[in-house]
Amino acid sequence: MPRLEEHCWSCSCSPSVKTQELSSAGWIVCKTGEMMSIITSVLRHAYGSVHSLQSANLIRRGLVLFIVGVVLALVLNLLQIQRNVTLFPEEVLDMLFSSAWWIPLCCGTAAAVVGLLYPCLDHHLGEPHKFKREWASVMRCIAVFVGINHASAKLDFANNVQLSLTLAALSLGLWWTFDRSRSGFGLGLTTAFLATLIAQLLVYNGIYQYTSPDFLYVRSWLPCIFFSGGVTVGNIGRQLAMGSTEKPHKD
Repeated sequence: MPRLEEHCWSCSCSPSVKTQELSSAGWIVCKTGEMMSIITSVLRHAYGSVHSLQSANLIRRGLVLFIVGVVLALVLNLLQIQRNVTLFPEEVLDMLFSSAWWIPLCCGTAAAVVGLLYPCLDHHLGEPHKFKREWASVMRCIAVFVGINHASAKLDFANNVQLSLTLAALSLGLWWTFDRSRSGFGLGLTTAFLATLIAQLLVYNGIYQYTSPDFLYVRSWLPCIFFSGGVTVGNIGRQLAMGSTEKPHKD
């Protein structure tokens, strides 16, 4: 008889125990879901913050590169015009530095694109560029680039071939001194090719002209200027990118 009572008692209590276990499991599942939703929202917010910071940093670097390209275009194009290397129709010239208004805008846009591409290509190739990564080196690179452009307008050679070979050697020396990367050399060549092609099309359509052209419609040394300019702007872009990545570590 006691066995039968014990059996009945255990049978009557088992549903309540199962109900308590189910309610506990449901509470755990509910709390786990709440925690997961909180973690997901925090991660989403953090990702949005990082993405917005990266976008703002990209825009800031692009703006700085655009301004650098505009300033260099105004100064260097003024030098070319004063030495009668490039000739513009009077109606095309603008009052600002006696330069066509579209040249600084185009050079600024090109500087922003090239300067942003350099660190992106370094990251894609897995080859972070760390050779002479300080602003003093970048400023020296800019000075050498201005000197090469100045030499193209000031130096007098027996023919354009000698001048082109000299500027080519100086441009390669600029790359070797301040860059020495495969990505920098490749992007410099690409920049020189595309910029020279655009210059050929502009001269062909009568937008402006070169005195004594010896490379179709332009001077044969023009690709050297574009190559050294691409390397210079690339170094500026790399330095800006390096400064933006180092700031979080300093904080």
